[in-house]
Amino acid sequence: MSPSSQTFPLKGPLLRGSSRPRVALLGQAGVGKRSIFRAASSTVVHHERLAGIGPAYEECQVEIGLDQISLVNLPSIDTFHQLQGDVPHVTVVLKYLLWGDRWPAIARHEAHQPEKAFAAPDVLLLVMDATALERDLELALELAQMGRPLVIALNRMDEARDKRMFINVRALSAKLGAPVVPTVAHMGIGLADLFSTVVRAAREARSPQPQPPSPHIAAQLPAIADIVAAADVATAFGVPPMLLTMQLAENDDYFFDELRCHFPAQFAALLQARDAASAVLPRPLDDEIHADRHHRAALLYETVTRPGGEHAMPRWQRWADELFLHPRWGMVGSLTIFALVLFFVFEVSAFLDSHTVARLIEWAEPWQPTDLGGVVARAVLDGFIGLAGIVIPYMIPLVLLLVLLEESGIMHRVAFVVDRGFHKLGLHGGVALPFLMGLGCNVPALAATAAVTHGRDRTVAALLITFLPCSARSAILLALGGKYLGGFGVFALFMLVPIVVSLIGKLLKRRYPETTPGMIQEIPPYAVPTLRALLANTWERSRDIVTVVLPLLVAGSVVLALLSHFGADYWINLTLTPITVWWLGLPVALGVPILFGVLRKELSLLMVFQALGTQELAGVLSVTQIATFLAFLTFYVPCVSTFAMMLKLLGRREAYFSVALSVGAALVVALAVRLPLELLL
Repeated sequence: MSPSSQTFPLKGPLLRGSSRPRVALLGQAGVGKRSIFRAASSTVVHHERLAGIGPAYEECQVEIGLDQISLVNLPSIDTFHQLQGDVPHVTVVLKYLLWGDRWPAIARHEAHQPEKAFAAPDVLLLVMDATALERDLELALELAQMGRPLVIALNRMDEARDKRMFINVRALSAKLGAPVVPTVAHMGIGLADLFSTVVRAAREARSPQPQPPSPHIAAQLPAIADIVAAADVATAFGVPPMLLTMQLAENDDYFFDELRCHFPAQFAALLQARDAASAVLPRPLDDEIHADRHHRAALLYETVTRPGGEHAMPRWQRWADELFLHPRWGMVGSLTIFALVLFFVFEVSAFLDSHTVARLIEWAEPWQPTDLGGVVARAVLDGFIGLAGIVIPYMIPLVLLLVLLEESGIMHRVAFVVDRGFHKLGLHGGVALPFLMGLGCNVPALAATAAVTHGRDRTVAALLITFLPCSARSAILLALGGKYLGGFGVFALFMLVPIVVSLIGKLLKRRYPETTPGMIQEIPPYAVPTLRALLANTWERSRDIVTVVLPLLVAGSVVLALLSHFGADYWINLTLTPITVWWLGLPVALGVPILFGVLRKELSLLMVFQALGTQELAGVLSVTQIATFLAFLTFYVPCVSTFAMMLKLLGRREAYFSVALSVGAALVVALAVRLPLELLL
C-alpha cells in the first residue's frame, strides 16, 4: 500500500480547534520541565502573567498526530503545603489549576483578578526527576487531589540508569493511579509517547483517585470534611472536597483566611476540629499531615525502586545518543551529518556530473543545427540532458542519502537538535537536511521538503530553499568571484545568503502569520535500513521529476531555442535594458545570458562569454559590475526545474510568487551591492 493510500483509525473525536485540550506543565525547578516545553513548543510562544502577578507562564499549540493541545508551561512549584510566604505565586498557580479565569465567589473581592482569558487545564502533566523521585512524589500525591487527569513524565531516566537505579514504571503508575512515561527530555527520548499519553488522558478524562492519608490521620478528618461538604461552602469555594479538606486541615493560609472571612461559624468549627485532632495525635495536625505525606512518598519510592538497573542499553547506542542528542555535544553530530551531505554535494555529485552529464554535453556540443527542425530537436535533447544533470549527480545520491538517514533514525535526531535554530525562521528542525540538500540542487531539496513538512511550513521552507545557492550557482561564484574578486569577495557574496534568507524568512512570517503548532519530534530506535526500503522510498520521492520537471524543462528549452533561432536576441536585450543597464549597471548584451540562465546557471556563464566576445571579463567589466552580476545571479530564479517542482509542491499561485520573490530579492541585493561599490571604487 502506498503512503498516500494508507488509512489510520481514529480513537475518538479529533481534539482540535475549540475541542483542543489545555495541558498544564508542572514540576519543581530543575526537573526538565523547560526542556520538554522547548522540545514541543511552536515557532510562536505566548507569554502571560497569571492574574497579572507572579512569574509569566508560556503557552503554545502542539500537534500530536491529528490532534492538538495547548501546552501551558507554568512557573515551577515545590508543593501546595504553603500557599503564602516566600513563594506567593504558588497560590496563583493553584488558582489557575482549579478555576482558570473563572474564579468562584470567595475570590472575587481580591485586588488581582484575571486579566486574560485562560481556561483551567484539562490535563495536568507533572515532570518528575527520576534521580530525586522521593522528593517529587510528594507533589504527585498533592496533584492527585485536583480532580483532573494526571500524566507523569519520569524524566532523567538516563541519569538514573547511570546511577544503577531501576524504577518500576508500571508499578509506579499503578500506585499513583496515573500513567507514567519515562523520558530523557534534553535528548527528546520518550516525548512522542508522553504526548500521545496526554492526548489519550484528555480524551478519556479519567482522574486518579485521591490517596487518603494514613488511617490515624484519616480518623481525625471527618469533622473538617463535614464543613467542606456543606452546600454553601462547596459552592463558594468550587474546590475538590479532598483537596479543600487537606488544605483546611494543614494550612493557615489562603483557604483558611477565606473561610474565616466568608463563613465565620464554619471557621470556628474548623478551629475546634483541628484542636481536637491535634490533642489526639502525637504532633499538631498540620505537622502530622506533612510528615505523613513525606512518609507515604518514601514508602512508595522504596516500593517501586531497586538498585541494579535493567538490561543495559548497548554501549554503541549510548555513544550515538550522546553524539546526536546531547544538548552540548549534539551539534557535533549534526555538523558531522551536514559535512557528509556537503561531501556528497561537492565530491560525489561533482564526480558523477563530470563522468556522466559533462560527457553528454561534450558529445552533443558539435551538433549545432541551423534548420528549424534541427533546432527543436537539439532543444529537446538539451532538456533531457538537463534532466540527467539533475537526476544522476544530485537527485539519486542526495535523496538516497536522505532516506538512509531517515530509515536509520539519525535524521530525526538531527532535526531535534537544530529545531530551536530553525524556529527563528518560523520553521521546525525537520527541514534542516532539505535545506542542506539545496546547496547541491534545489530540486531534490524541494522533494525532500514535501516529505517532512506540510501546510504553512512546507510553503515557507520551499520559498526559502530557492534562495540557497545550488552547486551550479556556487560554481559560478567560485569561478568568477575567485578570479576577479578574490577570496574576501567570494566570502562576502556567500555571507549574503544567510542574511537574505533570514530577512526573507521574517517577511514570510508576515505573509503567513498563522501560528505554526509545535511538533513532537519522535526519536525512533536506531535501525539498519533494508535495500528494498531504500530503493522504494527513493523512487517514491524522485518519480515526480519525470512527470513534472521533464515536460517543463523540455518546453522551456524549446522556447528559448526558438527565440535564439529567429534572432530575438536584440529584442530580448532591448526589453531587459531597464534591468540590465539602468538597475544593475551591466552591458545591454547580458540580457540574453540572464534570461537563458533559467535553464541551467552554467549555461548563463557560457553565454556571458559569447555575448561579450571574450573569456577575460576584466577587460570589459569592472569589479563593481562583476560583483553586481554575481549577486544578482545568486538570488535570481534558480532554474526551470525548480519552478516545475514548486508548481507540483505549492501550486501555481505560490510558484509564481516564488519567481516574483526571487527576482525582487535579486534586484534589491544586487543594487545593495552595486551602490556602495560605486562609491568606494
